[in-house]
Amino acid sequence: MLILSRKINEKICIGGNITLTIIDVKGDQVKVGVEAPKEVKVFRQEVYDAIQKENKAAASLSNVAPENLSALNKLIKK
Repeated sequence: MLILSRKINEKICIGGNITLTIIDVKGDQVKVGVEAPKEVKVFRQEVYDAIQKENKAAASLSNVAPENLSALNKLIKK
């Protein structure tokens, strides 16, 4: 894990197309702005974990193997 110190309005660049900006610091809370392309999904960790849990539960109820879900998703989007 890379650990960086930043001040308000300072930025961190990730991969050339994602920028994190420190917006505010109050006590033990930090506000971070995220600039990323639309196709990059950005979630808080607890939300991401809940989504993964729900996806696994849904996959276990279906007859579709989890490794085939991306192919199924592409068919649905057509």
